[in-house]
Amino acid sequence: MSRSKEFEVNEVLDKAMVLFWEQGYEKTSMSDLVEHMGIHRRSLYDTFGDKHSLFLQAIDRYTNKVKINLTSEVKQSKTATEALQSIFQFMVSEEEGLPSGCLLVNTITELAARDTDVNTKSIESFRITEDMLEQIVLWGQRDGEFTSDQNAKELAEYLNTLSIGIRVMGRSSIDKAKLLHIIDVSINLIKS
Repeated sequence: MSRSKEFEVNEVLDKAMVLFWEQGYEKTSMSDLVEHMGIHRRSLYDTFGDKHSLFLQAIDRYTNKVKINLTSEVKQSKTATEALQSIFQFMVSEEEGLPSGCLLVNTITELAARDTDVNTKSIESFRITEDMLEQIVLWGQRDGEFTSDQNAKELAEYLNTLSIGIRVMGRSSIDKAKLLHIIDVSINLIKS
């Protein structure tokens, strides 16, 4: 007779996600994961597979959470400019109890060059973010907020690159006010 799980899968996956975010993939051992997640090693393997499989699931969990938050920020915005500001402020803000920066950007710099799965997930995440930013730019162009002298897709690529740079810089102790100023300057550059 099989035993029932004594933990909630998403809850322990969130714990693994935070640990990978804090330490990176390479520095996180299975022992660290077992201790941090608060489950037995056998349960970890039975539920999530090996370390790499758990890591990929943690990335998916993180990406989905961010997508939900960003979509919510956009839906609550009254203008395209407000939507961009909300998205970038979300990227710069630090949530209590969570590491600084971005798990996905940290992972890309650590592993994408040598891990096909991570590279594939990062490219897909970039595409999703660029698509969302393109829709915001198109919205701003329709309403006369943003320049129509540039192609919306190209502006979205620029904004996505900015977002990656902001998240890398956010990993450091740099003053958040400086990052917010860079964001404001960048949004002003695309205005009509």
